[in-house]
Amino acid sequence: MEILELDHLSRHFEIQPGFIDRVIRRHPMSYIKAVESLNVSIGNNEILGIAGESGCGKSTTCTMVSGLLEPTSGDIRYKGKSIIGLKGEELRQYRRSVQMIFQDPYESLNPRFRAADIVAEGPRALDLWDADEIDHRVIEILNAVGLPAHKYTERFPHELSGGERQRVGIASALVMEPEMIIADEPLSMLDVSIRAGILDLIKELQEERQFSSIYVSHDLSILGNVADRVLIMYLGQAMEIGPAKDVILNPRHPYTRALVGAVPIPDPRSRRAIPNIRGDISKPIDPPPGCRFAPRCPHADSSCQANFVELSTEDPNAHQAACHKLDIIADG
Repeated sequence: MEILELDHLSRHFEIQPGFIDRVIRRHPMSYIKAVESLNVSIGNNEILGIAGESGCGKSTTCTMVSGLLEPTSGDIRYKGKSIIGLKGEELRQYRRSVQMIFQDPYESLNPRFRAADIVAEGPRALDLWDADEIDHRVIEILNAVGLPAHKYTERFPHELSGGERQRVGIASALVMEPEMIIADEPLSMLDVSIRAGILDLIKELQEERQFSSIYVSHDLSILGNVADRVLIMYLGQAMEIGPAKDVILNPRHPYTRALVGAVPIPDPRSRRAIPNIRGDISKPIDPPPGCRFAPRCPHADSSCQANFVELSTEDPNAHQAACHKLDIIADG
C-alpha cells in the first residue's frame, strides 16, 4: 500500500524582469524550474532517501509534500486522495499526519519558547488533547528522544547544544503521532561527532513508531544505512531510483555514477578514475526540454537534449534510471 504518491509534480518560480527589461526591452518572463515532472511513491513504513547536489530540488519537493508550498502542476496523493487545495478539517488532519524535521536547528525553534512549549505548540494549535494530556505526551516524547524531561522542559533554545536542539525538533514532530516524517537534511548543521547519535535515534524511532519517511541528505553513506530506497535528483529532474544498495553499489545513470565516484574513500592507498564529467553546471533558469545533465554527460546526443525519460511508479521496487543510453553505458 502506497501512503504517498507524487504524480508529475512540478514547481516553477517566476523571475520578475527589471523595469527597463520589462518596459523597454520587453523581455519575456523567466522561470526557475526547481522540480520538473517528478514521479515517485512511498510505501507504509518505508524510508525514501533523496540525494543530489545543492539546487537539485530536494527541499522544494519536501516543502510541497508538507503542504508549505503549492505545486505549479501535478498532484500529491496521500492515501489515494489529493492534498492539493485541502481546507478545514481535512487540512488539519493532513498537517497532523505529515510532519517535518527542518535542516537548521538554530533557526527552526522559537527562541522565546521553552523546550516543553516548542514541543507542545503543535498539539495545542490543533487542539488534539486536553492540557494535562498534552503535558504528559510532551514529557514522554522528550524522554524518548534522549532529553530527560526534568532537565530540559524549562530550557530555552540558546541553552541547548546543536544536537539537543535537533532532538527538540524531532520531538515536536513526533509528538503529533504522524504517519509520515519529512527529514530535510537533519544532520547537515550538526558536528560530525554527534551525527551518529541523531541518526541512530531517527532509525530507532522509525522502527518503534512505524512511520514512513522522506530523508534528504548529501551523504550517500548515510542514505545507505537509513533508507530503503534512494532517489537521485539533478536540477529538478529524477535521474535514478531503486533499492538503496542497488543504487549505491550498482549505479546506472551517468550522474549517479559520478556522484558515487565523488564520495571520498578513507584509505590513502585507494585509487580510482576521476568521473568523466565535462562542462559547467547547467542553469535552472528556462532549461531546455531534455535531460538537464546532457550538457555534462559523456554519452549524450541529440535525443538526450530533446527528450527526458520520466521514471515510473508502476513497480516501486524497480531499479530505474532516466537515461536513453543505458545499454551503451552497461556495455562500456
